[in-house]
Amino acid sequence: MTESVTPVGIGIIGCGNISNAYFKGSSAFEILNIVACADLNPEAAKAKADEHGCKAQSVEELLANPDVELVINLTIPAAHAEVSLKALEAGKHVHCEKPLAVELADGKAVIDSAAEKGLKVGCAPDTFLGAGLQTCRKLLDDGWIGKPVSGTAFMMGRGPESWHPNPSFFYQIGGGPMFDMGPYYITALVHLLGPVKRVMAITSKAFEVRTATCEAEFGKQLPVEVTTHNVGALEFHSGAVITMTISFDVYAHGHKPIELYGTEGSLQVPDPNTFGGPVKLWTPTEREWRDQAFSHKYAGNMRGIGAADMAMSIRHGTAQRSSGELAYHALEVMHAFEASSVSGGQVLLESKPDQPAPLPLGLIEGRLA
Repeated sequence: MTESVTPVGIGIIGCGNISNAYFKGSSAFEILNIVACADLNPEAAKAKADEHGCKAQSVEELLANPDVELVINLTIPAAHAEVSLKALEAGKHVHCEKPLAVELADGKAVIDSAAEKGLKVGCAPDTFLGAGLQTCRKLLDDGWIGKPVSGTAFMMGRGPESWHPNPSFFYQIGGGPMFDMGPYYITALVHLLGPVKRVMAITSKAFEVRTATCEAEFGKQLPVEVTTHNVGALEFHSGAVITMTISFDVYAHGHKPIELYGTEGSLQVPDPNTFGGPVKLWTPTEREWRDQAFSHKYAGNMRGIGAADMAMSIRHGTAQRSSGELAYHALEVMHAFEASSVSGGQVLLESKPDQPAPLPLGLIEGRLA
C-alpha cells in the first residue's frame, strides 16, 4: 500500500505549550497537511500560524473551513470533550490530546457521536507507535520472553510545579499524576499486552496545598483537589498482572518505567512518554540485560503520528491504532483506580478494545505503510 496522493487537511485547535511538537511532528508525514490553527487567544494562533506557515482562524472559522478534514484538539483536558463534540458536529474527524475526556460519560459521548456520524476519533498518547515501544511489541510477539505473566510500571516524581509555567491545573479535577501521565503507561501496556480486565487500587495525597517554585508563578499556593499517589494491580485479559504506581509524591526512586516478566525472560520497556529507547532484554541464555537495536523507525519526537495513522485509516480504510476506543479504555482504567480505592474492592472494566496492530517493518520515513 502507498500513501494517498491527497493529504488530509488538518486544523489545530489549541496553540499552547504542546502545539509546537504537533506542528513539527505532523509535518514529517506526507499524508498530513496543516492548513489552519485556532486558539481562544487570537495572538497565540497568529504566532503559531506565522511560525509554521498556515492560516490563523477563530475556532468557528476553522470548524467551518472545508479544507479541514481532521481537527487536532490540543485544548486543556477540561475542554477536550466539548471541543471534540463541536468538531464532530461540524463533520470533522478528531484526534485529541490525552485524556479523551475528564468524565467517563463525556468520553462515551464523544465515541458515540463519532460512530453516529460515521467519523473517526483518535487520541494521544501515540508514543506507542514510536521505535521503542514498537520494538518491544515485536520482541513480545516473536516470543523472546515467552508468555508475559507479570510486570511493573512506575511513574514517580514531585510534580510539575517547579518547571511548568502554569502548574495549577495539574492539581485540579482532570489533572493529577493519573490523568496527566497515566495515559502513557496504560496505553503502552494495552499495546503490549491487550486490554485490561480488572483493577484493584489504593489512592492518596501527601499535601492539601503545594507551593509553585516555577519562575512564572513562584510562591503561588496550589490547592490539591485530586489524589497524587496511585498504587494498583491491573489484571489483563491475556492473564498478565501488572503492579503500577503513578505519583507526584516521590522525590527520587530507582525503578525502570516498565518491566515485563515472562515465562522465558524479561523485558525493560522505555519511558512511554518518549518515542525512543532504551530497550533491554534478559534471557536465560545470556543471563544479563542486553540493549536491543530498534526494529522500527520514529525514535524522535513524532507527536502527530497518531493523527497520521488516523489519516491512513480515513484514506485507505485501514484499522486505526491510536483509536478513540483505546483512549476510552485508558480513561476507564484511570477512573477504576479511584473507584477501587473508594470501594475497597475490584473494578471490572466494561470496555474491551482490540489490541492495536503493530506497525509494519521497513517503513519509509514519513509513511506508515
